[in-house]
Amino acid sequence: MKQWFRRFMYGRYGVDQFSLFLLGVYIFLTVLNLFLRFPYMIYLYGIVLLICYFRIFSKNISKRRAENDRFLSVYRPIRRWLKDKKERIRDFRTHRYFTCPNCNQRLRVPKGKGEITITCIKCRHRFDRRT
Repeated sequence: MKQWFRRFMYGRYGVDQFSLFLLGVYIFLTVLNLFLRFPYMIYLYGIVLLICYFRIFSKNISKRRAENDRFLSVYRPIRRWLKDKKERIRDFRTHRYFTCPNCNQRLRVPKGKGEITITCIKCRHRFDRRT
C-alpha cells in the first residue's frame, strides 16, 4: 500500500505551507459551522478543501511554488509581528523595548535600572532613556 501511494505522488507537488493553511481554514470553518449552523457554509469549506487537494495533487509544480511564495510574502510579516507581540507580553515585567532614533533598530533593555545610556547594536548611536 505504501509503495502505491509513493508512486502515485511521484511528480506531484505535495504539501506546503499554503496547503497547511488551507487545511487549518477548513478545520476552523467546520468547527464554526458546528456552532452557527449556516446552511450554505458546507459549500464554502468544501471549496477550501477542494483547492487544498488540488494543490497537493497538482503536477504543475512551478505554479504551485509561485502560489506558495505569494502566500508566504503575506504570511511572514504577520507571523513576525505576532511573534514580536508575544515576546513583548512575555517580557513586560523584566524588560523594556526602545527604538533607536538613528536607524529604527529595536532594542531590549532590563527594567528598573533608572536613567541609562543605550548604545544601538547596529549603528552604535548612543541615547539616554529611563527604564
